[in-house]
Amino acid sequence: MNNYKLLPALMSILQTCNLTESARQLNVTQSAISKTLTQIRAAFDDKIVIREGNQFILTRKGEELKTQLPVLMQTLDNLYLPSVMDLSLCPRQFTLASSDYVAQAILPSICCELAADASNASVEFQLWHKDKLTELADMQLDLVSTITDVVPENLHGKSIGEDQLVVVCRRQHPLCQGDDLSVTEYINAKHVLISGGGDKDSPVDLALLALGKQRQVFASVPFFQSAIELLVKTDTLLTTPLHIAADFAQTYDLRIIALPIKLKPQQYYLLWHAKHHQDPEHTWFRELCHPFLKNHLERTKTLGMKLIHTGE
Repeated sequence: MNNYKLLPALMSILQTCNLTESARQLNVTQSAISKTLTQIRAAFDDKIVIREGNQFILTRKGEELKTQLPVLMQTLDNLYLPSVMDLSLCPRQFTLASSDYVAQAILPSICCELAADASNASVEFQLWHKDKLTELADMQLDLVSTITDVVPENLHGKSIGEDQLVVVCRRQHPLCQGDDLSVTEYINAKHVLISGGGDKDSPVDLALLALGKQRQVFASVPFFQSAIELLVKTDTLLTTPLHIAADFAQTYDLRIIALPIKLKPQQYYLLWHAKHHQDPEHTWFRELCHPFLKNHLERTKTLGMKLIHTGE
C-alpha cells in the first residue's frame, strides 16, 4: 500500500526546493526531512529533486507532481469539511416507518412541511413492527417511530412521550352503561385486534396470561381505520393507546373506558441508526418529524384524559 503520509512533506519539498525550509515548515529536523526524501524517492522510483550546487532542481516527475499534488491534496482536505446542505436542491427520498395511524394522522403534516422546505425531496412510508428494531442497521430506513422500553445499541433516539392503553367501543355497547369495566367483563367481551404496523396492545395479553386468562378475539384487522369501522357497527372492544382513541373519538361516536388491568405506560421514541447520526440531511429530516409526532401525542392525550374522566 502506498504511504500517503509522505505527501505533505513531498508537497513542501516541491514548493520550496529547499530541505532546510521544508524542515522548518513541517517543524522537523534536517535529518528527518532528508530521511523522508529518501522514502519519497523510493516510493516514486524517481529522484524528484536533484542537488545543483547550493539548490535543488525538480526532475520531470517532480514537475508533474508539483502541478498535480496541490489539487489532489485539496480534494483530500475537502473530505474533512462539514457537509453543506442546500434544502432547495436536496433530491433525497427519506424513509419513515411507523403504524398506519401515523401515516393517516401525522404524515400529511410532515409531508406538507417537507414540500415547503425541500421541494425536491420525497418521503416513503413503511409499516413497522417493533420486533425488527435490532435489524435496523441492515434496513433502508431513515427513521422509526415506535414503542420501546429499551433503545438498542447503535441506535439513537428522541423521546416522543408516553401513553397508556385504554378500551374504546361504540356508545351503544352494553358495557358502556357503567363508569367502570371489570376484568371479567373485559375477558368475556368480543375484541378487535390490529395485526399490522405496530405492537400496541400485546402487554394486555401478557398480563392476562399471567392470570391464566385470554381474550376472545372477534376480528383481527391490519389497520386502525378498519378496526374503528368495526367498532361502530358491532358490540366489540378495541384496546389501544389513549391518544389514538381520543383522536378517533373526535370523528366517531365512541366511548373511552379505563383498562381494568394495571399496566405501565408505553414509551414512544423516534429512532435512527448510528450510521445516520452525523448526516446533515438526516438531521434536518428527524428535526422536522419529531415536533409533529410529539405535539400530536401530547394534544390528543390531553383530550383523551378529559374524555375518559367525563365519560363523554
